[in-house]
Amino acid sequence: MSVRQIILGALGAALILSLGLCFCSLAWGYLAGGVFVLCVVALYDVTQTRRAILRNYPVIGHGRYLMEAIRPEVNQYFVESNTDGKPFSRELRSVVYQRAKGERDTVPFGTQSDVYAVGYEWLTHSLNARHPKPEPSRVLVGADTCTKPYSLSLLNSSAMSFGSLSSRAVLALNMGAKAAGFAQNTGEGGVSPYHLEGGGDLIWQIGTGYFGCRSAEGAFEEEAFTHTAGLAAVKMIEVKLSQGAKPGHGGILPAAKVTPEIASIRSVPLGRDVLSPPAHSAFKDPSSLLAFVGRLRELSGGKPVGIKLCIGRPREFMALCKAMVAEDSWPDFITVDGGEGGTGAAPLEFSNAVGSPLVEALVLVHNTLVGFGLRERVRVFAAGKIATGFHMAQKMALGADACFSARAMMMAMGCIQARECNANSCPVGVATQDEGLVSGLDVEDKARRVKQFQEGTVRSLLELAGAVGLAGPEELLPDHIQKRVAPDEVCSYMDLYPFLERGALLSEPVPPAYEEAWKAADPTTF
Repeated sequence: MSVRQIILGALGAALILSLGLCFCSLAWGYLAGGVFVLCVVALYDVTQTRRAILRNYPVIGHGRYLMEAIRPEVNQYFVESNTDGKPFSRELRSVVYQRAKGERDTVPFGTQSDVYAVGYEWLTHSLNARHPKPEPSRVLVGADTCTKPYSLSLLNSSAMSFGSLSSRAVLALNMGAKAAGFAQNTGEGGVSPYHLEGGGDLIWQIGTGYFGCRSAEGAFEEEAFTHTAGLAAVKMIEVKLSQGAKPGHGGILPAAKVTPEIASIRSVPLGRDVLSPPAHSAFKDPSSLLAFVGRLRELSGGKPVGIKLCIGRPREFMALCKAMVAEDSWPDFITVDGGEGGTGAAPLEFSNAVGSPLVEALVLVHNTLVGFGLRERVRVFAAGKIATGFHMAQKMALGADACFSARAMMMAMGCIQARECNANSCPVGVATQDEGLVSGLDVEDKARRVKQFQEGTVRSLLELAGAVGLAGPEELLPDHIQKRVAPDEVCSYMDLYPFLERGALLSEPVPPAYEEAWKAADPTTF
């Protein structure tokens, strides 16, 4: 019996009791009236579909919305360009919620941020502004290496596993992806029935645990991989080397969230935390990694295969690029995950103090690929606290071809940042396996919100590109973004970061900023 069935039964009993009390006395009649009103409110709460909080916590859930109604309204709509803090700000959440709900997201009273604060960033508009393109561009991945290249949206759902997310959240994301035409990254937990039910395009992520293509001993298994990779819904495969929230640690799924269904999909035992190894066993060095990528491309029938990583030691990524040049082999895409990226569970020290932030990591990856003459062959994607069109513009100005968002997609489904993901008690049914809480998430309503958030954010990006005078966001350059670096000093991204000429790392002397890492980089080892 579900929580909702229990609540409905209790409501029926309370209604009958209140009717009986009406005939006792006037005082009992007043009490019965109050009970009746509360029952009507509770009945409405558990049957409406827009707010999971009220479905899971009828009557008392209104307290949250009451507090929101009386809170100070100053800066309610201010969108921070600097998103260094781990949780999204209240103001940023407001914009995501409004866009997802299809509500008005315009701002009264103009700029409410401190434009003279160090760190403030802005886009340089043009007096020759344009109307935005009617349709966003798409990014073709694997055109030169694959028989089945994929046309990717500019904004997609980042890696979130079934296990970390609930079944209904995974399905809502998938249905939203189908409706809006973007791709859903499965996360390292494998391809579940809920990833397939909605008909959306998938990027199948393979982590160090090889869930979904794993032998009994935990090693990579080609036969299982070939079966899943051959599914029509799987458009690309991503090999996760590390993730921004806990690089060098491996994934964590607490035992409380491991249901029999999840254990079956992942081929892991019940009752224990699922801890992925910190590194892959299928390869150990740049050469074997590139061979593994090539083998997956072959086994998948010619689908694009790429890697995801959080940048640590620059020389290790440079070593990988040296191996690409030496062996004339490369992944179809590289997803750069910033150290500010989110997760359902991570040790505090890893979450706060390991991994390069996205901007610095993206600059390094883009520049290194350009320097080795590989940038035209490898698509670069950015992931890590991306929620607005301006966030996307920042990353594309630094070299990203497309962006991936996880936290904002969760918020589009109703996430309130209760930060109970690792405790299996998410109150809105997004990041829990508690069926009583999961049942509060209405799939069709949340899928619609995901669609509206993704389309609204991409539309915002197109409008920004038009304001700069560009035909599309793919034309954004580093000098289109300005940043205040001191109270009396402003620099563009072009001034802040050294951008290399094509082939600058193919021979000595290399640019001074890259010389130390270039000399230390060995293509035979990480």
